[in-house]
Amino acid sequence: MDPVSCLCTNARRAALVLTARYDAALAPHGLKVTQFSLLHAVKRHGAPNLTRLAEATGLDRSTLGRNLRGLEGLGLVALSPGDDLRDRVVALTEAGRERLRQAGEAWRALQGSLGAALGEDAGRFTEVARRVVALARPGPAQVEAP
Repeated sequence: MDPVSCLCTNARRAALVLTARYDAALAPHGLKVTQFSLLHAVKRHGAPNLTRLAEATGLDRSTLGRNLRGLEGLGLVALSPGDDLRDRVVALTEAGRERLRQAGEAWRALQGSLGAALGEDAGRFTEVARRVVALARPGPAQVEAP
């Protein structure tokens, strides 16, 4: 692979490798890392509405809705009406909690393995990734395009 200095190219290459590793670890549990992450976000927020879950995950509502319908089809989440007719609330089903618990063991094993392989860089990697995500928010941290 060509070494390049482009931040975007390097981030995309890293994301592809990490996604493939997490997907492989979670495959025996019938989940991809995107699904695992979304299930965990639902768990963290209890029974969030779609707006809160979109804010928490950084997903747009159409992508979130599509991903949730897939998880609903697997019986892992349940969608119900929210405070108004346009709003929906999502909650883990018992099957979703159990799948998340089982898959969590595989996730923790891989997370530990990757953390050991990266050493001190694992924490720095997480911090840099969070700083990059923060660039999407309006404010003084934004970098202007050339």
